Amino acid sequence: MKKTAAPLRRASLSNIQWHLSKVSRHERENIKYHRSACLWFTGLSGSGKSTIANDLEVVLNTLGVHTYLLDGDNIRHGLNKDLTFSNEDRCENIRRIGEVANLFVDAGIIVLSAFISPFSRDRDYVRNLLPKGCFIEIFVDVSIETCELRDPKGLYKKARSGEIKDFTGIASSYEIPLAPEITIFNDDSSQVSEHVSTILNYLENNQIISREKRASS
Repeated sequence: MKKTAAPLRRASLSNIQWHLSKVSRHERENIKYHRSACLWFTGLSGSGKSTIANDLEVVLNTLGVHTYLLDGDNIRHGLNKDLTFSNEDRCENIRRIGEVANLFVDAGIIVLSAFISPFSRDRDYVRNLLPKGCFIEIFVDVSIETCELRDPKGLYKKARSGEIKDFTGIASSYEIPLAPEITIFNDDSSQVSEHVSTILNYLENNQIISREKRASS
């Protein structure tokens, strides 16, 4: 039987109110010696989003930067396991992740989010949800031909044979970011360390992490 998402139940806002914390995001950032941000990796399946995000997190950790990695597959094992891959559920998937990312940013943490996130409106939703300057869109630009050749999970093969419906790049569209903060061309998967350096340079130039701390490590 095909899995379908449970209907969403929305609480009445008339019975709840926002409680302000006595500790601000900036105060949480100050004890970590770096600013918080959401690094949003987007691109086709097989583009290398998770690989780059994982390697970047390792380097940030060695620099004493407090991070957390949200990965598309992992999230669907728990928080979003009730969602399908229909366009509607894809939007809900990203909405929930955006809310989680917003909490991490408020906690003073750099959150790395690796999701296909194929629709521009959903990525823009998360951008507008977060404090200004905290959403850093990283487009991992790889041709679909290269992604199909890699096909690390065998998903493109299944999509071509009809085993997987609504697969991004095959039966469902991927809307290319028009003005991402960072674009990474990852057709050559051997350049991951260079891509990590590109992102680190962006974080330093925008004073999210300390250049001096990286130089002394």
